[in-house]
Amino acid sequence: MNFKKPILAAVSALALLAGPALAKDTVTYATQLEPPHLDPTGGAAQAIDTVVYLNIFEGLTRFTPDGAVVPLLAKSWEISEDGRTYTFTLQEGVTFHDGSTLDAQDVKFSLDRARAEDSTNAQKALFADIADVTVSDAQTVVVTLSEPNGNFLFNLAWGDAVIVAEESVETLKTAPVGTGPYRFGEWVQGDRVEMVRNPNYWGEIPELTGATIKFISDPTAAFAAMMAEDIDAFDNFPAPENMIQFEADPRFQVIVGSTEGETILSTNNAQAPFDNPKVRQALAHAIDRQAIVDGAMFGYGTPIGTHFAPHNPAYVDLTGQSDFDPDKARALLAEAGLADGFTTTLHLPPPAYARRGGEIVAAQLAQVGITAEIINVEWAQWLETVFKGKTYGLTIVSHTEPMDIGIYGRPDYYFQYDNPEFQGVMSRLNATTDPDQRTALLQDAQRMIADDYVNGYLFQLAKLGVAKAGLEGIWANAPAAAIEIGALSWAE
Repeated sequence: MNFKKPILAAVSALALLAGPALAKDTVTYATQLEPPHLDPTGGAAQAIDTVVYLNIFEGLTRFTPDGAVVPLLAKSWEISEDGRTYTFTLQEGVTFHDGSTLDAQDVKFSLDRARAEDSTNAQKALFADIADVTVSDAQTVVVTLSEPNGNFLFNLAWGDAVIVAEESVETLKTAPVGTGPYRFGEWVQGDRVEMVRNPNYWGEIPELTGATIKFISDPTAAFAAMMAEDIDAFDNFPAPENMIQFEADPRFQVIVGSTEGETILSTNNAQAPFDNPKVRQALAHAIDRQAIVDGAMFGYGTPIGTHFAPHNPAYVDLTGQSDFDPDKARALLAEAGLADGFTTTLHLPPPAYARRGGEIVAAQLAQVGITAEIINVEWAQWLETVFKGKTYGLTIVSHTEPMDIGIYGRPDYYFQYDNPEFQGVMSRLNATTDPDQRTALLQDAQRMIADDYVNGYLFQLAKLGVAKAGLEGIWANAPAAAIEIGALSWAE
């Protein structure tokens, strides 16, 4: 009869042992789009940054959750009086995940590689003003610009500007090596990327020991996985109609914020009939933005009239310039010699805003005589045929890069808008550091592309985050594409 005491003692001891072991120290974070590869310096897909930015790779500067630019691998810097020379002092004790030491030579290599003639960097224009990069010593690198660039530190915070080592560049796409708080573990294509905490991280060691970034493209599957608690959080949840259910469930928290994602009806300006401004203006007046926000996004999103984020202080509300007016759209088509309308293609990548929004846009265009043949494409197809090949008429996509109105100054960009006057505004903006003058130039740029009806400006994409209650450190807004695992922790 004395067996009860030892059994109770054993159970108690087991419970004590199990407590710390069951403490949550990892996270499974889902996102909709799987990246084509894992090298942010060699691809345009923002899905790459979502996985690796601030986790595996780091730059000289970084974006904070509120959009500020702060030092990262660069501990500090000095700027010459003429604004053309930046002297960066690097953090000490930084090593890459393979154990090699980061020094100024790695910075020089990375910047020279990004701006090289044969560079495959999708944002090569960010580095166009760099005239020279020299190494003073192991911890000091000097970057000389051909002209002052008020955006330079901002540009260096992009995922496209992360610092890499020359010896690892050949394998970055499948086995990335960086300096970040997490090391690459495994990529199970079609399913997930695994990361493990970097014990030799130069900065503050993060709380979580590891993370799984899981790819769930189907909105129904995303909802099922979240409700079953198979995942801990979902970045940019793809089914806005489900948000009300999560809000009512105490197991979850809903985080609604803003993104840098201008969702646009991108137009091939070099392809007839879109090379006619009247046709582009007709497109703009054929679109009911609020109907798209309500129908595709269940009310989440802010209508826009130009390519600029409404939360930016320099934003100009130009929505009235392209208000929904089907009669005006038909009249403009008639003026362009297209009274009977025309047929074009509408390429739609996987995100719900594109697929659902595209159905609504096609129906709206049909009302004014424009037949948009819907072509659903996977992300890799979109990058190949639309972004690189420029073989499209219309497409819907969110441009999530931060404050990226400068893309309209690139004639070879995929919507092929070539306006020397706009390019001049961008050149003056790059050379200007005065905040008020920069605001005025940014507002001029917004009005110019609205006046030219370069694209159909639809809405600013909302950031719809869902997570288990107790997960802390989630970015509410998205000044850049990122799931910063190092900022996360579980409430005790």
